[in-house]
Amino acid sequence: MKPGISFGILWAALCAAIGSTWVELLLWWLHGDDAVWNLYRDARLTAAIVMGRRVLGPPAGFEPLVMGMATLVHLSLSLAYTAVLAAAIHRLSLRPALLVGAVFGLLLYGINLYGFTEIFPWFIPVRGAITLAAHLAFGITAAATYRLAGWPTRRRS
Repeated sequence: MKPGISFGILWAALCAAIGSTWVELLLWWLHGDDAVWNLYRDARLTAAIVMGRRVLGPPAGFEPLVMGMATLVHLSLSLAYTAVLAAAIHRLSLRPALLVGAVFGLLLYGINLYGFTEIFPWFIPVRGAITLAAHLAFGITAAATYRLAGWPTRRRS
């Protein structure tokens, strides 16, 4: 893989991970939920993939180790997912790439919240419209960032 392409995937993954988290925080707040509590809850759910079920229990507040592990898992998955998406859109123009990104986000929601819950059932309670919107935002943001940043760089004639 070319260095420019690798950096493009990394940049798109980072933007999509952060962007989708902000979308989720905003939607929780607009819905009247405690966005910070939900963020800590989701951090525990995500960290439990690596750390085990012991991190799912109380206290529900901020714990640096849990948040750090959740961030590492989230960024790792974002990088893997963005690499797959980049392979699908690398020859597409922006509009088709955004459409593929949205479909990709929808598929990720299904895989993450219905497939992986067979292994990690503690994610079942977070199924819903806000989580779906965050996955759509992830796919669209990853596609937009990858395409708009110009990766892979276009050859000049």
